[in-house]
Amino acid sequence: DTIGIDLVAMCVNDLVCQGAEPLLFLDYFATGKLDVDLAARIIEGIAEGCAQSGCALIGGETAEMPGMYHKGDFDLAGFAVGAMERGQDLPAGVQAGDVLLGLASNGVHSNGYSFVRKVVELSGLGWDAPCPFAEGQTLGEALLAPTRLYVKQALAAIRAGGVHGLAHITGGGLTENPPRVLPEGLACEIDLSAWTLPPVFRWLATQANMAEAELLKTFNSGIGMILVVAEDRAEALSALLSEAGETVCTLGRVVEGEGVIYKGRLL
Repeated sequence: DTIGIDLVAMCVNDLVCQGAEPLLFLDYFATGKLDVDLAARIIEGIAEGCAQSGCALIGGETAEMPGMYHKGDFDLAGFAVGAMERGQDLPAGVQAGDVLLGLASNGVHSNGYSFVRKVVELSGLGWDAPCPFAEGQTLGEALLAPTRLYVKQALAAIRAGGVHGLAHITGGGLTENPPRVLPEGLACEIDLSAWTLPPVFRWLATQANMAEAELLKTFNSGIGMILVVAEDRAEALSALLSEAGETVCTLGRVVEGEGVIYKGRLL
């Protein structure tokens, strides 16, 4: 009942990074034999994701393909369509001195789960075991916290002015996603001491004996979205996002260079 939220988030969080407002969403659900109750729970999650991001679930496709899927297995896909004013696409105007504002994630989101499954296997814990890093939850529940939707907050910031770019922190983590919004010759300088590594990532890193560089390239490490904003708008936009319920931290700045330059330590 939460995987549908992840499905929507992976589409609409990317759309808003282009400066676009998500308008509509369609899903595709394929399985060997349709379990109506299971499908209904999944669609409820998709509808919830659409409601949270302000777009309409206008239809979808359901396919039964016996022999293609093992019992209980299913395949889920979707896509979103958004719109922007002509000439208002992002990124635009990113320059040295711009400030990087990080918005908190609430867990692993939708990337790195092949690694997560391996770590849990090595830990010897079952999915229904008490979570060692989150009180009152099972390990499975904690690891399946759905991806946060940043659409409404990000659009509000864009419309307030001063946002030059957004980076959704998905596969590739903090190392590979922010450079996508940068012109040639510029880099993101990120201070790793600007936020506290959430317990789920500390547990995964400890269990797997991960190096910090590998952690930063695999997971979001607690930052789900980065806004690149004009220096003179950073304080006002940080306040706007905080009022919208975001946990905001100033991660660093855009500087001359290439890729991502890390300062400080996270682990």
